[in-house]
Amino acid sequence: MNYFDLIVLFGTLIFIVVYGVWRTRGQQNIDGYFLGDKSMSWGTIGLSVMATQASAITFISTPGQGYESGMGFVQNYLGLPIALIIVSAVFIPIFYRLKVYTAYEYLESRFDLKTRMLGALLFLVQRGLAAGITIYAPAIILSSILDWNLTATILVTGTLVIIYTVSGGTRAVSITQKHQMAVIMGGMFVAFFILISYITDYVSFGSAVSIAGKLEKLNAVDLDFNFEKRYTIWSGLAGGLFLALSYFGTDQSQVQRYLGGRNVTESRMGLMFNAILKIPMQFFILFLGVMVYVFYLFYTPPVHFKEVSVQRLNDSEYRTEYQDLERAYEGLMNERKALALDFSIAPEGQSEAIAQNLQKIDNESVEVRQQVKDLLVKMDPEIETKDSDYVFLTFILTFLPHGLIGLLIAVIFSAAMSSTSSELNALSSTTTIDFYKRLINKDDRYHLLISKGLTLVWGIVAISFAVLAKNSENLLEAVNIVGSIFYGTILGIFLTAFFIRYVKGSAVFWAAIIAQSSVIVFHFLTIYGVFTLGYLWYNAIGCFLTIGLGVVFQIFQRKG
Repeated sequence: MNYFDLIVLFGTLIFIVVYGVWRTRGQQNIDGYFLGDKSMSWGTIGLSVMATQASAITFISTPGQGYESGMGFVQNYLGLPIALIIVSAVFIPIFYRLKVYTAYEYLESRFDLKTRMLGALLFLVQRGLAAGITIYAPAIILSSILDWNLTATILVTGTLVIIYTVSGGTRAVSITQKHQMAVIMGGMFVAFFILISYITDYVSFGSAVSIAGKLEKLNAVDLDFNFEKRYTIWSGLAGGLFLALSYFGTDQSQVQRYLGGRNVTESRMGLMFNAILKIPMQFFILFLGVMVYVFYLFYTPPVHFKEVSVQRLNDSEYRTEYQDLERAYEGLMNERKALALDFSIAPEGQSEAIAQNLQKIDNESVEVRQQVKDLLVKMDPEIETKDSDYVFLTFILTFLPHGLIGLLIAVIFSAAMSSTSSELNALSSTTTIDFYKRLINKDDRYHLLISKGLTLVWGIVAISFAVLAKNSENLLEAVNIVGSIFYGTILGIFLTAFFIRYVKGSAVFWAAIIAQSSVIVFHFLTIYGVFTLGYLWYNAIGCFLTIGLGVVFQIFQRKG
């Protein structure tokens, strides 16, 4: 990055912060601070909901996921449109009718105070952890690849978010997210078209897609019933449905986005905007990663994308072994490039044989990359070897023109800020409404000051967690795993509340405690290899255990 990139980067970020503070100055009450005075249109709601979910991790890790594993991750979102239709039909009318600030207020009116507190507490735990990850995730990668101090990067990101979130509350979050999404998607489309222009110097776009297909990068649907696989059409439709239903229906960071709508119709239209566009957006970002893979068929990629780790290898006793592997890899890349060019011009009868050779060379290159990772572990058993999160940033910094580099880095920071601002706003509202205001009842202006103070406190907590965090194997999956551990139980409580009227507070409370404990046990059994279970299934397990045990406990209570 040069000075022009830095001007574009910080100019974009400072404009967003200043604009958010200016547009939302003069907040006088918690209605305005938490619900934006119920003045938001469906377009603002739709973009805000999308920006809340699309964190920086989406724009860093998803292209890397596409590069490494192809399009299969898109199955994670197949249940989302169904979930949004259910939320629009069932959840939104109830929340509006009860005039709640948080989703968990409803649980007290339906069950009792302890169940409300449990639901709110589960949200605070999982979203507090996720807020730290959404700051830490881009910071660890950006600091590594740009040679910036990690702590300073975390502090800059967190502080910018805190300024406008404390100042303007929900309305500031939603207004800034609208502009952040414009920056984000504009930057991603520009990067895509530049990427395609590089590829078409060698082959046509159609040939590029054909090559990706032959290398099994375009397999977007897996019909396998294997429950150990993380991404299949069944885990996406079932586990993904429960994840999305819980996230959009019971997670305050999302509920707060659409509760600020002018009416039920505006909120529903905002969610339908996401039901229509979310899967195409994720498909596009994954496809961008696949095209980065095709790009590197013609431009030699690094044998390992995390440059800091490569530098350590070159300075270690394993330098000679690494350099031998690097030379072998470059030889394979040259051979792969020649085959890719041959494939693009070969007659149909010969293309299949060339594709098989291309696949063979590709598999050999994967083996060499794994040997480099093994060498890294020999050098340092604690080192993080997964480098897919660095793929897209490496392309940006190496091949994009200056100015655009600054814009794309601003995209990543903007995405981190948009998600984190929603999370801090939701954490503050839940703490204020479900705990502080419920137990200490004072005037509205007093609670507004408390809300702003709690937003600041949660911001500091998130920054602190980000500073103390350790490397995760995959940042994109880390956030989904944290959510999946808790979301199923929360969703089970709400579904019981909506549809199983005879189940009362004590029954569902203890059912939720047991269900949540069971999911945590399942997760650790998976970590330690006792068995393997795709994390999306945690959502269904937690939900069904809560509902089933709640019904059983209520039956026994009645008999007793």
